[in-house]
Amino acid sequence: MKGIKLLALSAFSAAFLSFNPIPKKYIVIDAGHGGNDNGVVYGKFSEKDITVNIAKEIQKLNANQDQYEVILTRDSDAYPTLGERTAMINKLNPEIVISLHINSNPEKETPKQGTEVYVQNSENSKNLAEKISKKFNVAKIEERNLHMLRETKAPAVLVELGFINNTQDREYVTSEKGQKEIAQKFTEIIREY
Repeated sequence: MKGIKLLALSAFSAAFLSFNPIPKKYIVIDAGHGGNDNGVVYGKFSEKDITVNIAKEIQKLNANQDQYEVILTRDSDAYPTLGERTAMINKLNPEIVISLHINSNPEKETPKQGTEVYVQNSENSKNLAEKISKKFNVAKIEERNLHMLRETKAPAVLVELGFINNTQDREYVTSEKGQKEIAQKFTEIIREY
């Protein structure tokens, strides 16, 4: 009987010691601009504040996930350079990268409206953009030669969440309710990915 117990304990120990936990996946949310770089500004509202608020809300909604962890390129009014952001991202090797921005249209009389998504020349980036277009009022999806897309090795998209000089877009992206809804939509996209 003692031999059976030792054998069982030995088998349990071998199984336990050979158990390799599944490596955690990373999702990177890049809050555009920051520090001395305000991005677009309209009255008291600046792009750098809107994007970091939404990024932090996305991270909060995805806290304590077993399968993945949401990492922010910034969580305060700091300005990591584009090179520093992409170097950090490439070191992490995340599943996806979502760079958050706010748009502005110089045509004051007829300000544009809606979300625009810029993609890399990769199927995974385009697939991510399609998932975003199902959750948001996407006006266009377009390939762009932007640093964040060009230098990031992981599937990445740059999302212009709305036009700051469009009253409806601005009221939505600057409101607590709007920011929480945007964060929730991105959370749904991340969980489906």
